[in-house]
Amino acid sequence: MPELIDACGRRIDYLRLSVTDRCDLRCTYCMPPEFDDYEPPAHWLAFDELDRVARIFVALGVTRIRLTGGEPLLRARIDELARRLKGHAGLRELSLSTNGTQLARFAARLREAGVDRLNVSLDTLSCERFARITRRDVLADVLAGLEATRAAGFALTKINMVWMPGTNGDEVDAMIDYCRARGFVLRLIENMPMGHTAREVGASDLQPLIARLRRDHGLVDHVVAGGGPARYLTSADRSFSIGFITPLSQHFCDTCNRVRVTVDGGLHLCLGDEHRIDLLHLMRTGCSDAEIGAAIRAALRSKPRQHEFREAPQKIVRFMSSTGG
Repeated sequence: MPELIDACGRRIDYLRLSVTDRCDLRCTYCMPPEFDDYEPPAHWLAFDELDRVARIFVALGVTRIRLTGGEPLLRARIDELARRLKGHAGLRELSLSTNGTQLARFAARLREAGVDRLNVSLDTLSCERFARITRRDVLADVLAGLEATRAAGFALTKINMVWMPGTNGDEVDAMIDYCRARGFVLRLIENMPMGHTAREVGASDLQPLIARLRRDHGLVDHVVAGGGPARYLTSADRSFSIGFITPLSQHFCDTCNRVRVTVDGGLHLCLGDEHRIDLLHLMRTGCSDAEIGAAIRAALRSKPRQHEFREAPQKIVRFMSSTGG
């Protein structure tokens, strides 16, 4: 089978494919409250172009694709796109990241379209805190969406909680109880300093919390399905698992297996680097699949060994919402 190998010898088999840069929340660590600097729809990858990007990457050896945004459920007919992508021979897993606000309407349709897994952002179980973090009072919609994922038959839903000790640090045990009762996998994430908004929120080291949770809950090392960077622990009876994404305190760059394509066709090789190549331009100027594949292979020679979030926090000026999570 073909393989994508970067200059550091890492095999790239995971594509994060953004379908929109729009979002119906304004999370304090993601974008400013007044943000409206979106790509015009004419600059978006059309469905045929998104499908073509997926086909090219799968032909190059990618086996996992995650649909991201912004909020991907804001893209019209997202279930139709998922069904098309799922049809590519060689694609082993199709997943989707969402903030959950639209999930009650879409969960069953996504499952029917072939989406294998969902990652849902949820930083708090408090209505007041949710409104303060996201600047929208829609926690009830997200919780209803999560119940809809269970009803739709999703077997491995992951809850992504950005760790902000001064804001939600006292809720970790409550979130563990919530996820354990519903069969969700909780993942705690260190905030990444992407753009000035995220840098203002700051980032905290998860390592002391990991040690405390390991001790208090009797957790042991574990592996959970998925191609992402989380490291997992599980309870002794395997009834609950928790993951940790630690880009700052314990980075995972040596095993990075992923690249990202933005809704305007920009191929980003690393969250911590501004280098990109314009796949949309290549497609709309008549390049063949083989030529685009060669451009992707050539670009991977520039994928950096690791990010510089600690060494050069001002380096990244784009927001996570415009890059794709």
